[in-house]
Amino acid sequence: MFPTVIKLIPFIEAIGIIAFCISGFIRAQQRKFDAIGVFIIGFVTAFGGGTLRDILLDRRPFYWVEHQNYVIAIFICSLLGGTLMDFTHRVFSRRAMLVADAMGLGLFTITSTAVALEAGMPYFVASMLGMIGAAFGGVIRDILCGDTPLLLTDSSPYASCAFAGSWIYIGLRHLHANDVLSLLIASGVIVFLRLISIKLKWEVPKGF
Repeated sequence: MFPTVIKLIPFIEAIGIIAFCISGFIRAQQRKFDAIGVFIIGFVTAFGGGTLRDILLDRRPFYWVEHQNYVIAIFICSLLGGTLMDFTHRVFSRRAMLVADAMGLGLFTITSTAVALEAGMPYFVASMLGMIGAAFGGVIRDILCGDTPLLLTDSSPYASCAFAGSWIYIGLRHLHANDVLSLLIASGVIVFLRLISIKLKWEVPKGF
């Protein structure tokens, strides 16, 4: 149905995995976890959302089972412990981390949406699964770290950026736009919305 995008998913998700895994490592270091804790937090941040997406779609094998080299790489990095954490803090500033996280959000949203559409899901369900695949790894990470999920407490738009970008991708696909162009435009919009919302301090309306 969307052959070009489906073929690109391993490459695209690799970028998102790296971005989210680094954010997981940083959070684990802040909590002073040991090597196993660092591995678990890095793993769930990178793969939690995609795994939940695959469970809801009854899709097997899971992405990380098919591409276990990523799991091995995360495990090796977690064993490096403090050395890796010191390197990460030196190389990645907070601004760079926000950009990486926004890139992961954009790419994972669109690949998850594409996977859902390929599975024959209705548009609204596909958009929800796109948001779940992108955002819920961070939710699981925060819960395991004993925090209220950032998704629920951060006043700046996060999941809403993913939801909007997912619908842009669905609209472009409905118009039979080029696969790669649709992916780039939709993920680019998500990244832009996320970063500009942080810079301009946009806030999501609060509930009761």
